Amino acid sequence: MEEKITILVTGGAGFIGSNLTEYFLCKGYHVVCLDNFSTGHYKNIQDFLNHPSYKLIEGDIRDFETCKEAVKNVDYVLHQAALGSVPRSINDPITSNEVNVGGFLNMLVASRDAKVKRFVYAASSSTYGDLENLPKIENEIGKPLSPYAITKYVNELYAEVFSKTYGIETIGLRYFNVFGKRQDPKGTYAAVIPKFVMQFMKYESPIINGDGNFSRDFTYIDNVIQMNELAMLTNNPKAVNTVYNTAYGERTTLNDLVVCLREYLSEFDSKIKGVQVIHGPNRIGDIPHSLASVQKAKELLNYIPKYSMQEGLKEAVQWYWKNLK
Repeated sequence: MEEKITILVTGGAGFIGSNLTEYFLCKGYHVVCLDNFSTGHYKNIQDFLNHPSYKLIEGDIRDFETCKEAVKNVDYVLHQAALGSVPRSINDPITSNEVNVGGFLNMLVASRDAKVKRFVYAASSSTYGDLENLPKIENEIGKPLSPYAITKYVNELYAEVFSKTYGIETIGLRYFNVFGKRQDPKGTYAAVIPKFVMQFMKYESPIINGDGNFSRDFTYIDNVIQMNELAMLTNNPKAVNTVYNTAYGERTTLNDLVVCLREYLSEFDSKIKGVQVIHGPNRIGDIPHSLASVQKAKELLNYIPKYSMQEGLKEAVQWYWKNLK
């Protein structure tokens, strides 16, 4: 790389952001991280702090001046900063909206003014809402089922308007249940896979919401990194100013997920085989089934996901075993 490309990763101390940071630093890019550490962690970026091509800005996307500072001399923005979690947005819709909509708009305006080459942002499968059709296809969505889903859909609308009005190139990546190393197992809004892993390792019974037949397109982090790179670097004019499902393209029920987790963890500790599962009530705002079509990404971005759910789960379990014990 002759002239080093600079990437801004917002939410760069979070699960997905820190994985993107690690990948692009290894590939020789300059990476600027913007994070307010509300859900990100210093431990996620500890290994990068002394890297000559890494810069940390501690700040909040709700502050426009911070956003302007962060995009200075940046070529590409990978916008991951958001308050995730459907239940969190139901409990506190105002803060979710301030961060996910107000903060998003701040970043879009700052990126437009700084003339960044492309703005790639984390969209969400929650945008499909009450649409029952499977698999989910990008141009067919339903009514949102949570404040979080509304905020992520508004992001897409803003990105589309900014592309048409100001000419800034945008690509939205609708993430489907991403999992992998550095995903936080603790806290009220922890994602299901790291939470279940930690409970199994403590011989505690994981609680499945409902009968366990709800299904998800669980997507390993390396597939998400691949999609961000393809979206950032594509030269195909038909591939920009649109949204893509970011997934593997298969669905797994929560019951099947637990079977896999128990099996893979039992290789490290045979006692985990005997840990039973508890079923609780369904969760408000949950979509029963989620499955992505990744055909559009295959055709326009040449996306070929490298990791199936099982392959990714084996990798993730190994990492959790070493780092969560």
